[in-house]
Amino acid sequence: MNTNDLKLPDLAHANAPAPRSAAQTHVAEDARDKIAADLKPVFDVPVSVQAVIGRTTIEVSKLLELTEGSVLELDRRVGEAIDIYVNSRLVARGEVVVVDDRLGVTMTEIIKNSDA
Repeated sequence: MNTNDLKLPDLAHANAPAPRSAAQTHVAEDARDKIAADLKPVFDVPVSVQAVIGRTTIEVSKLLELTEGSVLELDRRVGEAIDIYVNSRLVARGEVVVVDDRLGVTMTEIIKNSDA
């Protein structure tokens, strides 16, 4: 993940921006609350989310030969980021994690429109 994507201040340099005052933080929270209120009508709209760990192409005859324990070679390497799609659109990359004996995905990079 690129730290520039997070837009965090660079505290190692003297020209780092000053921390926000309490008033600035309050204004930012008010703006966030207004945006959230404006978006409220779409909060219940269902979306399809896919976490793609890899892809492969296989002939139908080979597909029919697969049994329990068969291994399919995918186009990704171990540890490589997976693609996260929302409504068939690439929106992020991430990594697979285990949470309480279930698989999950941690987003490590948000894909901007121009990057997809």
